Amino acid sequence: MIKQAEITDINAAAELAALLYGPPIEKHKEELTALLVSNRARIFLKYENGMPIGFAQCQLRGDYVEGTSSSPVGYLEGIFVRERYRHKGYARELLSACEQWAKEIGCTEFASDCELTNTDSFLFHEAMRFTEANRIICFTKKL
Repeated sequence: MIKQAEITDINAAAELAALLYGPPIEKHKEELTALLVSNRARIFLKYENGMPIGFAQCQLRGDYVEGTSSSPVGYLEGIFVRERYRHKGYARELLSACEQWAKEIGCTEFASDCELTNTDSFLFHEAMRFTEANRIICFTKKL
């Protein structure tokens, strides 16, 4: 079952976010709580036998999104399924919920990104029929 997260789901969402991004869970609770009250973001949870096993976070981006020509654009900010539940189509279901939300609010494009070295994410995006828009290397410098 896919469920749009509510404030009562914050612990489950934060736990899954910490598995994807790393601890601390409290930081994720704060960030995800802010998103849950926003009308520009959604979090979807995948449950199996009453246990949260995956999540997807999507938002609207109004700034330029590489490879798109409209604004705002629905954007997949993060997606995660616990390892033992992978390769069952659950990430596809979560992505579909995000895309449906973006369509319902008028988006005509949906985008995402991944690190150049994240092969699993790259393969997922290809399998989900995303088209690669560009590759970049980002630079920083201390002043």
